[in-house]
Amino acid sequence: MTGYAALQVLLSVPALLLFVLNAVAGTLVVIVVGIPILLLTLPATRWLADRHRRMAADVLGSPVPSPYRPTGDAGPIGRLRIWAADPMTWRDEAWLLLALPLALTMSLLVVLLLVLVVTGVAWWFGVGPIMVARSRLDRALLTFGTTERLEQRVEVLTETRNDSLDHSAAELRRIERDLHDGAQARLVGLGLTLGMAADLMDRDPEEARRILDEARQTTGAALGDLRDVVRGIHPPVLADRGLRSALEALSLDLALPVAVTGSFTDRLSAPVESAVYFAVAECLANVGKHADAAHAWVELTGDADRLRVVVGDDGHGGADPGAGTGMRGVARRLAAFDGTMRVSSPIGGPTLVTLEVPCASSSPRTRPSSGKA
Repeated sequence: MTGYAALQVLLSVPALLLFVLNAVAGTLVVIVVGIPILLLTLPATRWLADRHRRMAADVLGSPVPSPYRPTGDAGPIGRLRIWAADPMTWRDEAWLLLALPLALTMSLLVVLLLVLVVTGVAWWFGVGPIMVARSRLDRALLTFGTTERLEQRVEVLTETRNDSLDHSAAELRRIERDLHDGAQARLVGLGLTLGMAADLMDRDPEEARRILDEARQTTGAALGDLRDVVRGIHPPVLADRGLRSALEALSLDLALPVAVTGSFTDRLSAPVESAVYFAVAECLANVGKHADAAHAWVELTGDADRLRVVVGDDGHGGADPGAGTGMRGVARRLAAFDGTMRVSSPIGGPTLVTLEVPCASSSPRTRPSSGKA
């Protein structure tokens, strides 16, 4: 802890410099001069704050997360906009202005207690409480509080609920369309065929028998359409044998060879299994349509808390998750269960789509979005 205190004293100098630069650059943004300065000082400020988060986590014995908003592939101006809209950016500045002077005093006191011989006993018994207080002060400003995390959680749940409702409505329309165009049309035709057979039964029994044979074939086709609709809702093999077997069965129906591997064979809750199954099915469908691949693979790994599925192919790469509705649909489907999707697809391949979802059926609705408090 004394080593951390000494390091914090040394880091106070760049912290003060960064605060001044951020303040000056913020006022110069209106004349563009401040933009390149902020592109350098804001990441440096976050780096400095992360160092203090790690030290606070070590002292307190519990995680102190770094809940910054991701910038993705945004350009310089886009990154500045994301940073400006991120509450943690302003909390970092408040920490530099308000907390750091008091925290610096605490760290300096620890170092002085060690250096002065007459205060050795005070150092031995005082370093712990002082550094714990310092770390709690850092955690209070450098992470979100319980109320803020709950507000963020509500926002995430509201967004995923709306996406789930939209997806459910689209699925209902698809099922209705499939039934109308498939089984319903065949059953209507079957009724007409049976009516014709009844009219011909006395006058032309042979023709009536032929029409009944056609009706039998139509019945079989209608049953096939209904099975297709049921498989589109929840494949029987998924319910009977689990995700791994369902994906192996799915791979057999594809035009290119797909290897299903991995050590994860546990059964999940039915909604989670269904979401992952159709997410993988959509990814493999995209491989068949766009990747020009020779083969693909699906790897399942995970533990009791989280399932990780990697869908890869050796195609030409260059997949853009935002270019079509398919991959966005995958992300929305998984988001309803606190799942995530990441895509790595450099030009020339390979393309890797990583899907992660919590395993427990109850965890998606109760797990905090930013980890432990």
